[in-house]
Amino acid sequence: MSAGWLVAAALSARPYGRAVSVGCAVGGAVVVPLALLLLTGAAQSEVGVVERSGLLTLQQGTPYLADPRLVAEVTPYLPGMAVFGLPRAVLGDSGPSAALLGDARLWCAAAFLGCFWAARRAIRLPVGSSPASGGGGLSINAIGAFVASPVVALPLCVSGVDLPLAGLLFLALAYAARRRPVAAGLALAAACSLKWTAWPAIAVAVSLLAHRAGSREAVRGAAVAVGGTVLLVLPSALLAPGPLMQQVFAFPTGRGPWETPAASPLPGRLLADLGPAGWYAAVGLLLAGGLAVAVTLLLRPPGGLVPAADRLAVGLCVAFLLAPAGRFGYLALPATLAVLARLAAGTRRADPPRGRVVRGVRPPRPLPVPAAWSVR
Repeated sequence: MSAGWLVAAALSARPYGRAVSVGCAVGGAVVVPLALLLLTGAAQSEVGVVERSGLLTLQQGTPYLADPRLVAEVTPYLPGMAVFGLPRAVLGDSGPSAALLGDARLWCAAAFLGCFWAARRAIRLPVGSSPASGGGGLSINAIGAFVASPVVALPLCVSGVDLPLAGLLFLALAYAARRRPVAAGLALAAACSLKWTAWPAIAVAVSLLAHRAGSREAVRGAAVAVGGTVLLVLPSALLAPGPLMQQVFAFPTGRGPWETPAASPLPGRLLADLGPAGWYAAVGLLLAGGLAVAVTLLLRPPGGLVPAADRLAVGLCVAFLLAPAGRFGYLALPATLAVLARLAAGTRRADPPRGRVVRGVRPPRPLPVPAAWSVR
C-alpha cells in the first residue's frame, strides 16, 4: 500500500499526472494488496466470523453459536451481516474461483460502492460534472482518490465489515435529503440490521426528513426504519435470544464472558479499566453525549446532506470515544461519512435561483426612468 501511495504522490506533481496518480493509488493500495490477500487467504478474524455466520444462517436460521468457547467463535454482529457470508456458504472452497468469489470482503466492497452509486443517482449528480453545471464537482478522480485513501483502502483489503454500514448510512441520508422517506427507511433498516451502532442514524435521518419534508414524512421514514429493523432481527432474536444478547450487546461493551479485543486506550476504555465504578461512569458519559447530540437535533435540525452527515459523524465519534470498549479503527466510519457527503454535495455552492434574495446581499436599485418614457 505504501508503495502505491508514494508513486501516486510523485506523479501528482506533474501537470498530466492527476488521473495517472489516482490510478496508481487505486492499483497499489487496493487492487494489488487485495488480490494478494485473497490468493493467500490472509484476512482479519472478522472475515471468518462473517463467513461462518452465513453458513450457520443456512444451517440453523441464526448466525450465532449456542455455546462459543473462544473469542473467535463469537459473532458480535446483528443477523444482517450474515448476508455477506452467504456466498462462502454456497460456493465453499472447492477451487480457486470459488475461494475467491466466496470471500466476504469482495461483497462488502461491492455493497459499499453500490450504495455510493445509488446515493449519487439519488441526489442527481452525474459523475464528471463541472461545478458550473451545478453537479457539485464530483469526478472519477475524487472517488478513486478516496477509495485509495487509508480510511477506505485498509479496511477494504483486510476486513471490509464496516464498509457496507458506511455505505448504507450514507445512502439513507442521501434519500432523506431528497425527501424520500420510504427509501431512507429501507436503507436505515438494512444498516441497523448489520450493527446496533447504526441505530443513532435513525434520529439524524428523521430530523433531516422533518426539516426537509415535514413531520408526516419523517414519521413514515421512522416507521419503515424501525419496522424493517425489527423484521430483519426478530427471527434470530426468537431463535437464539440468549446468544444474541451475550454476543451482540454484552461482548462489545466488555460485559460478556469473553474479553473483547477492542481495547484501544480511548477515554471510555480507560475509565472502564478502573473497575465497575469506572465502567458505569463511562456509560453515563456515553449516555450524556448521546443526549447532547439528540438535543442539537431538536434545537437545530440539519438542513442538508453535509450537515446531517456531520451530525451523525459527531455522534458516532462521541460514542466510540466514550464506549467502555473500542478501537481506533472505529473512527474510520464517521470520517467516511463526512468525506462521502462532501464528495457527493461538492465544494462549490450553486448560484442562487433567479428572483431569490440572498441574505446579506442588497439587491441593486432600479435605474431611474426618464419622464418622457413613463406611461400615464
